Amino acid sequence: MEKLKIMKIQQDAEKMKLVTLAFDQAHNAVMMTDADFNNGGPFIVYCNSAFCQMTGYEREALIGRSPSMLQGHDTDVAVINSLRQALKNRTFWEGSTINYRKSGEAYVVNWSISPVFDENNLLTHFLSIQQDITSRIEADRGRNALLKALDQANDPVLITDSRETIVFVNTAFEKLTGYCKEEVLGRTPRFLNSGEQDAKFYRDLWHALKNRLPFQARFVNRRKDGSRYYVEQSIAPVLNEQGNCTHFISTSWQVDDIVEREKVLYAMATEDKLTGLLTRRAGDEALTRAYHRYLEEHCPLSVIICDIDHFKAVNDTYGHLIGDRIIEQVAKVLREQTRPDDLVIRWGGEEFLVVINAPILTATNLAERLRKAVFSLKDEDVGRLTLSLGVAELLPEESVEQLLGRADGALYRAKRNGRNMAVTAAGQNTSGTMLSSTL
Repeated sequence: MEKLKIMKIQQDAEKMKLVTLAFDQAHNAVMMTDADFNNGGPFIVYCNSAFCQMTGYEREALIGRSPSMLQGHDTDVAVINSLRQALKNRTFWEGSTINYRKSGEAYVVNWSISPVFDENNLLTHFLSIQQDITSRIEADRGRNALLKALDQANDPVLITDSRETIVFVNTAFEKLTGYCKEEVLGRTPRFLNSGEQDAKFYRDLWHALKNRLPFQARFVNRRKDGSRYYVEQSIAPVLNEQGNCTHFISTSWQVDDIVEREKVLYAMATEDKLTGLLTRRAGDEALTRAYHRYLEEHCPLSVIICDIDHFKAVNDTYGHLIGDRIIEQVAKVLREQTRPDDLVIRWGGEEFLVVINAPILTATNLAERLRKAVFSLKDEDVGRLTLSLGVAELLPEESVEQLLGRADGALYRAKRNGRNMAVTAAGQNTSGTMLSSTL
């Protein structure tokens, strides 16, 4: 029995040695006090190296002293009273307040204190695990100050985590979009998409962000009420110290007024003032885009050149005001007889160009409809109006200039052969076919 008792004492001593060694090497500060509330107690009976490092005191200067030695002017009295009440009630307690190091420097400490009972359930000690959370508090204050500044910014700000989940929007964002914070936090920004940006736009966006580069462009987004708005938007990845992306921050500024002005300027530059049709310059650009689409998609492309017959005589006889009225009437017919996707261009004074994605037969039939529709007009001063038209479909390996040259040649033949007719260009399947009507 005596031997077993000695072995148990040795085992307990080894356990205590192991526990002491573990506490002393712990990252967090550990302190143990007795449970004596007399004469200003409890008093410190143990503290580890982390506790000494945190407070700036040597262990010898702490043992036998009350932890109140660490308190000072800014220590929260209410927190201390709550702590002491929990100790007297022998219950677990957790809280934080300001303590002071040996140097007099203040720090914010977070405690968790547990009562320790012996095998007879008698209270013998209190074990306190402590953390210096000063840097965390300062970081939180800095973060809160930054978020407050962002919230007060005049321009909308949106922040997502690396998975695109929204974690912050400011007041300006709420005002612009009509969404409140509670409606958007936890969602992805996709609900703002208006559908006006194509897939390539978003591929370019993510290509930049995945390569840790900012992306800036004009976005057309949708408000909560469904209306659209324009913003110049900049999206940038936020990297941590290891270079990993943790967040994305988006800043934007509304450009609705700029867009409206641009639309007006664009209309002035692209719309013919008299007819509302595309100008020659805008028509050239549109025809070039149609040509490149033909090269990429191999869809048929045809043109119709239209010229008002005897227009010089109209101007000479009736004057330019009547001449302008005739041009307006013909332009109106061309718009009404073509599809929304067809291009109708005022190509010259009394000359028009129609561009359609269709083969020669469709284009020829359209040209004849245009001719008949104009022929049905009867101006109160000039009388009956007629058109001459040249039709051509783009051939393989042919340039835009060659296409227009063949259509112009067909128009010349229509004029030469009596006017008021549509002629198909040479080199087409219906080469030389002349759809004509005499007055």
